[in-house]
Amino acid sequence: MEARPSAPAEPSRILILDLGQLGDVVLSVPALAAIRARFPRAHITVAAGLAAGEAIALSGAADRVLPVDRVALRDGHMLESIAKILRLTGEVRRTRYDLVIDLRSLWETNLLGYFSGAPVRLFANRGGRSLDLLATLRVPREDHQKHLVDRYLDVLAPLGIDVSNEALRIPRLATRKEDEETAATLLRQQGYNGDRPLAGFFPGAGHASRCWPLARFAEAASRLESEDGVLPVLLLGPEEQANFQQARGSFPPGTICLSGLTLAQLASVAARLAVLISNDTGPVHVAAAVGTPVVVLLGTLHREKLAYMPVGEHHRIVARRAIEEIGVDEVCAAAHSVLAAGAISAALEKPAR
Repeated sequence: MEARPSAPAEPSRILILDLGQLGDVVLSVPALAAIRARFPRAHITVAAGLAAGEAIALSGAADRVLPVDRVALRDGHMLESIAKILRLTGEVRRTRYDLVIDLRSLWETNLLGYFSGAPVRLFANRGGRSLDLLATLRVPREDHQKHLVDRYLDVLAPLGIDVSNEALRIPRLATRKEDEETAATLLRQQGYNGDRPLAGFFPGAGHASRCWPLARFAEAASRLESEDGVLPVLLLGPEEQANFQQARGSFPPGTICLSGLTLAQLASVAARLAVLISNDTGPVHVAAAVGTPVVVLLGTLHREKLAYMPVGEHHRIVARRAIEEIGVDEVCAAAHSVLAAGAISAALEKPAR
């Protein structure tokens, strides 16, 4: 019987397939960082969706990001999608990877990993959603009782990676100087001079059932402005552009309104916030990964949803059976606690005269 390949001691070329949505990919950053630390001399390519690829670039864990238009592959014309998949497979095969790791592990990405020609293949085991038999290194089926960060880290066990350090579980993204300068310019152009803490509000989520009413976001902004002295910052994604004027008109006068940001620019703006209040959507994970406390609004009480929340004790989750049941009082209370904790931390870190 032919022996199954073991993990190469020092692979020179690694391909990581990380084709999840933005929030899921940010939660995979600890696993990417662990792979980078385990194989410091390897050239690492990460295949990811277009927006998520920007997050991976900010993680510093990849030498190259291979952008994949997930939506076009999934929803485009069948013949065009097949042609794109074949071109992607051909590009991957030409690189001659030694090791391919599929963190998200769907049957189509498993097939890409198999046809990559890599002699060693490590796929997450997601039961009926993946083709684990195509892997050469096997892992137990994923444990849905665990946080997604830990599920990603569990995939790496055959590589001899020690993931026992709790600090490794925190996704971390770095901001870039040029994006920090852009963020500072955008804020300055709307009159911000640094005299007040900034509280961000992200009312989008990609689906109406996950969106807290805009009027309540605006009310929370008004209350936090009067009670905590914050300056509200309204952040709008591409899907909210059509409602830009309505959203802007709902918020208190003087609110900073930013839209059309790249993900890297959003990260730099988020890093300047004292808190971000947001629906359950990708930008909330970006903010958490640059060190900003977040208040996440959830329209569900299912405990398994907590497995997809940002990691860290300084974040707050406000959940009800339906998003409309969440009240302004409880959102403001969560934000108050975050802002108070931040003020205490700042006072403790202030050097004595």
